[in-house]
Amino acid sequence: MIIGIPKEIKEGERRVAMTPQGVDALVSHHHKVLVEMGAGEGSGFSDGEYERAGAILIENVRRIWREADLIVKVKEPQEQEFPLLRPGQVLFTYLHLAASKVLTKALLSSRIVGIGYETVQERDGTLPLLRPMSEIAGRASILAGGMCLESRYGGRGVLLCGASGVPPAKVVILGAGVVGANACKVAVGMGARVSVLDVRPERLSYLHDITQGHITTFISNRMTISEEIADADLVIGAVLIPGAQAPKLVTRQMLSRMRPGSVIVDVSVDQGGCFETSRPTTHENPTYTEEGVVHYCVANIPGAYPRTATFALTNATFPYILQMADLGYEKALTENEALRKGLNLIDGAVVCEGVAHSFGISCIANPFSPVLENPPPI
Repeated sequence: MIIGIPKEIKEGERRVAMTPQGVDALVSHHHKVLVEMGAGEGSGFSDGEYERAGAILIENVRRIWREADLIVKVKEPQEQEFPLLRPGQVLFTYLHLAASKVLTKALLSSRIVGIGYETVQERDGTLPLLRPMSEIAGRASILAGGMCLESRYGGRGVLLCGASGVPPAKVVILGAGVVGANACKVAVGMGARVSVLDVRPERLSYLHDITQGHITTFISNRMTISEEIADADLVIGAVLIPGAQAPKLVTRQMLSRMRPGSVIVDVSVDQGGCFETSRPTTHENPTYTEEGVVHYCVANIPGAYPRTATFALTNATFPYILQMADLGYEKALTENEALRKGLNLIDGAVVCEGVAHSFGISCIANPFSPVLENPPPI
């Protein structure tokens, strides 16, 4: 199979879809890997490293899109890449379609096979390709929030860990999944006062146990959220519904009750955001202020740590890429249930229910789902 790895062109994105080590492993299985020149520079990988790994370096990215059977990326295609998509080509990347109707329509029109990292799901509900980036985003969200609390960024001038005789900052985390858990660990480690809200008692119990009771936990509901964020210095939005838009947990009215100079970091902004006032920002221009509250809504937070993120991403995605390369995507989707759940689009139709629900469009059954020999009576 011919696998293409173009350079990421989203603003501020320095990750690359695969390390030279991953390329070497694909080449050892007799696959052809096309890598755009300079694709790995932002993550500290030279063209020479890819060449030594067996990649074919390509100067003109159009050739990669034209020749590759499987395109592997980090972020969703940007508008200038839409004309390069072609029918039947497999695109394996973070799609986050529910956050963009424009992107969804473009990919449907192209009739590609769109498999989203974020919806690949194991039987136990875990999201193996979202987890590594969620870990990084959760940990980085506290670092970003601490930076935004500095007065030079419009923050209250509060140090997360406080000082002798001075109380630490109050951090509220909405969601106790992978992002929330990692944000919690870092915030507690820095000495902040931490509250975590979630609708799942078992997740709250888990975090309470691993932090040895050094956090306050709440079952999430509208009133509790409003009360907790009112005196918070930093609020982390860490909620996720796989493949669908994030729920709006914090309204503008709730936000207006927060203290001037407090900060929100909306990690879920790549799925539409969980604050009513959220809109995507970039690493170059990461913040804006509404209702006196500093908003950090960068849609690709792990992109600030591209080398760490690229290694972590390749570790997670490589087994699926190799399976598709060795077997062909059709057989791989048929045999691998987790990968099959990652299928969002095929031949101009939506397969992912979350995406279809977000835009009120029709959804077809996954064509690679096993057919029951003796289906139950209706």
